[in-house]
Amino acid sequence: MIATPPGLSCKEVVELVNDYLEGAMHPAEVARFEHHLGECVGCSEYLRQIRQVQQSAARLRENDVPETVRDALLQAFRQWKRQ
Repeated sequence: MIATPPGLSCKEVVELVNDYLEGAMHPAEVARFEHHLGECVGCSEYLRQIRQVQQSAARLRENDVPETVRDALLQAFRQWKRQ
């Protein structure tokens, strides 16, 4: 008898969502991931939101962001990386 791997937790789904969207998961993991999505409205909504953010970000160009906002974001990321 082959043991069935345990399902994924919501935390694991959040950690794996980028791999899923990039097609970087093993088919067995994809099945577990999609099984969880089929049962978890919250994670399905999270995946929908991440897809929407990626699509919106892909349309942005450097000139779309005001210089002051760009500079503030760069500074925030630099400080975050130091922590």
